[in-house]
Parts: sequence; C-alpha cells; structure tokens
Amino acid sequence: MTAEVVETSVARIIDRVRRQVDDRLVRFLDAHLPPVDDPDVVEGYRLLREFVVDGGKRIRPILCYWGWRGAGGEDHGEEPAICAGAALELCHAGLLIHDDIMDGSDLRRGRPTIHRNLAGSDRQPADRGFGNSAAILLGVLAQAWADELLGEVGVDEARTRAVRMLFYQMRMEVISGQYLDLLARIREDAGVDHALTVIRYKTAKYTVERPLQIGGALAGAEPPLLEAYSRFGLPLGEAFQLRDDILGVFGDTATTGKPVVDDLREGKQTVLIAQAFDRARGPQRDQLRAWYGNPDLDERHTAVLRQVIVDTGALAHVESLIARRVDEALGTLRDGAIPAQAREALTLLTGRLTDRVL
Repeated sequence: MTAEVVETSVARIIDRVRRQVDDRLVRFLDAHLPPVDDPDVVEGYRLLREFVVDGGKRIRPILCYWGWRGAGGEDHGEEPAICAGAALELCHAGLLIHDDIMDGSDLRRGRPTIHRNLAGSDRQPADRGFGNSAAILLGVLAQAWADELLGEVGVDEARTRAVRMLFYQMRMEVISGQYLDLLARIREDAGVDHALTVIRYKTAKYTVERPLQIGGALAGAEPPLLEAYSRFGLPLGEAFQLRDDILGVFGDTATTGKPVVDDLREGKQTVLIAQAFDRARGPQRDQLRAWYGNPDLDERHTAVLRQVIVDTGALAHVESLIARRVDEALGTLRDGAIPAQAREALTLLTGRLTDRVL
C-alpha cells in the first residue's frame, strides 16, 4: 500500500470519527436541556452547547479512537470509542472555559470567550464579575457531563474501571499542570525546567498520552501497549505544546483563533520565553523585562520582543526541541510495539499535530 493510499484512508477515518463524535455530542446535549425556563439560564446553556458543538478539532477523540483501534477495538463496534471521545471533548470544553477566565482571554477559536459573552458588550465591573462566575459554572457543568457520558461507554466492568481510572488521573494531571502554570506567574525563579514540567502535565499527558491510553483500555489493551502509547504520546504532546507556544508569538489570528499578542501581554511563562530570558543580555533583557507581561504592549514593541526571541536563539532552540521530540515519538512507532494500522495513522498524526494542520 502506497503512502498516498494510507494517508487518504487515515484521513477519511479521521473525518468520519469527527462526524460521529459531533453527532454523539449533539444527541447528548439534546437530552440535557436546562431544568428551569429562565431565559438567561437558557442562554447560558445555549452558549455552552455552541462552544462544544461548533468548534474544536477533536484531537483527543481522534487519538482515543486510534488508541482503541490499536488495541483491536474495531472487532467490537466503534460506539465505545466514540462515546469516550465525546466525553473527552466535554472535559476539554470545561477546562478551556476555565483557562480563558484565568488568562483573561477575550477570544477563543476566533469568537468571544464564554465569560466575555456572558458579561455582555458594555464590560462593566459587575458584568465582568457575573461573566466570570457564570462561565465557571458552565465549565463545571461540562465536566459533570463528561463524567456522565463516560459512564455510557458500554464495555464490561473491568474495562470501564480501567478507563475511569485513566480519565480521573488525566484530569488530576491537567489541573496540577494548570496550577503550576499559575504559580509560574508569581515565582521569580520559574525558568525552563518549570515551563517544561507545565507542558508535560497541562498538555502532553492530557492531549495525547491519556486519550490514547483511554482508547486502549476500552479495548482491553495489555500494559506493554499502554506503555508504548505513553512513550509515543508524551514527546508528541510536548512537541504539540512547544509549537503552540511559538504560534502564540509568531502565528496569526486566523490560525490561532486569538490575537497573537495575548500571550505576550499576559506574560505567559512558556519554554520559548524562559529560553529568551535565559539567553538575553543587556538591552535584550531590558526589553523583555519592560514589555513582556505588560498590558500596554503595542504592535511596535511586540515586534521588538519577537526580534529579541529570534536574536537570542530561543526560537531556534525551541524548534530543535520540537524536532527531537518528534524523532522520539516516531522512534517508538518504529519499534513495532504499536500494531501496524494504528502505527500508520499515528505517524500521519504526528506530522499534522506538530504542523497544526489537523
């Protein structure tokens, strides 16, 4: 089978999985209407539904599907993998809503964030407080729905228990990673090592490793396969986030769905920025200290910061970190621990995820 045929076949499966996950989410949300008829509560539910159904690339459900398929799950029907993938997407939605509040983000996926929508257009202090508080509740609701939907996977008790344990572990890890991310904003000594730990727990485990393992556990995967998913998933997940950090500074709004200056104004402690601070000297360091995390950052000084990141070699270094992690992930695929069909799909997904074309 040629590479082109494999890529076409995998791409068709990915598109089909997306559609099935979307259909499962719609059916679930149709059955979970507001229990009260207050128009503002109804509007909150509508915003949450729109956020879940009308956006996102379904990365975690797709990886869950291939983890399930790699463990032989296709012999027993796809519904368990689709259901678990939809639960992962609800979990993801809840976490994104809370992340946007903590980051003070106005845009997500090219649209106003949930808390901004709920605050209204005038953005008075009381309105902002309501918007944040109401969005927190909707994020919690999405998390509760994720638990409920996960309970509908329809596999035997042992597999259900294994899936739940991985799901709960994933959620604990991503919350811990988010906590570390918040701590980085107040710790003066939060450097490269801290930033690398954040991306492992906030992104790599939650985006790639655990969804693959959850899919595998659904199909009764043995420990060696789950370990192979981890060896593949962690470096790929880190490469995925490192690319996201670069796009947060050098990307464009059409690609990222939010103003690229947001990360710089927010003062987000990424590996890219930690490397720039480590390498900067004299005027370069002065520019970073003056403008990174400055809410008054403008386009002119954004360009200055970008040039500092390039001139210090921080950008080139992070690109090398991405390349090394991609090589590590692909090396796991080459060792044969993951069955052939899943291996072919994950090879394709490795390129798409790190190049942001999925």
